Amino acid sequence: MKLSGNGLSNLQKRILSAIVLVVVAVILTWAGGFGFGLLASAIALGVMFEWQLMSKGRMSGLTGGLSWVVLIATLLALLFTQHVLSMFLILFVGAAVVAMLGGRQSGYWPAAGLVYAGFPAISLTLLRGDTGDGFAAILFLFAVVWATDIFAYFNGKALGGPKLAPRFSPNKTWSGAIGGTAAGVAAGVACASFITPGGGMSLPFIALLISIIAQLGDLGESWMKRKFGAKDSGTLIPGHGGVMDRVDGLVAAAALLYVIGAILVTPETPYDILF
Repeated sequence: MKLSGNGLSNLQKRILSAIVLVVVAVILTWAGGFGFGLLASAIALGVMFEWQLMSKGRMSGLTGGLSWVVLIATLLALLFTQHVLSMFLILFVGAAVVAMLGGRQSGYWPAAGLVYAGFPAISLTLLRGDTGDGFAAILFLFAVVWATDIFAYFNGKALGGPKLAPRFSPNKTWSGAIGGTAAGVAAGVACASFITPGGGMSLPFIALLISIIAQLGDLGESWMKRKFGAKDSGTLIPGHGGVMDRVDGLVAAAALLYVIGAILVTPETPYDILF
């Protein structure tokens, strides 16, 4: 086991960082309201910063700066109003303007980064809402994504085998992906059953979709890092790299769960899809 200069291996730093992040995330999720909005906003700001840092060759001063203005306006609406239409209008109209200004020269990367940072933050906040069902929905989301990530990592390390997507992420294997998916579904069902015994018949299917999209989100971020020649998206989190390295699966899964809830229930109370 390779040790770093302070005597901790990368795996040990990864575990310690994960414990701290989990504790903070669960506390702020339980708190809800403004506290959870701050968590979602911090994720969005970290993602935007790292997106622009990695793709700075595709940014102009105008499109990069305007992206920040739009994101901050979106997050202010998220924190102080949580008015669904206002948040989405600010984000997507702003992204459209950024895309038009950037055009072919920037390849629409600034607009894509803006949506990638802002939409999951809105999704997380609306999924949490201000009810017990919203708290349960976020715990369900965490359970599926975290179990998928943990078991995909360790199952892949233990079993090895054919690579999942060697062009994008040479360390990921099919054994890890399958093991992570199984663990994610099991964790989601267990979490839901603990919260609401009996649960809904759709829960295993939703957990399956979330687990798969979380892994696709991970692969997508790996593709982006490979495209821009970056090993990690940043260095903020010991053992994990950057914010995007830690939340790539979560932001994709949150966006999907919100879309499912918004379509099948309402955009204002998407968490009702689960409980």
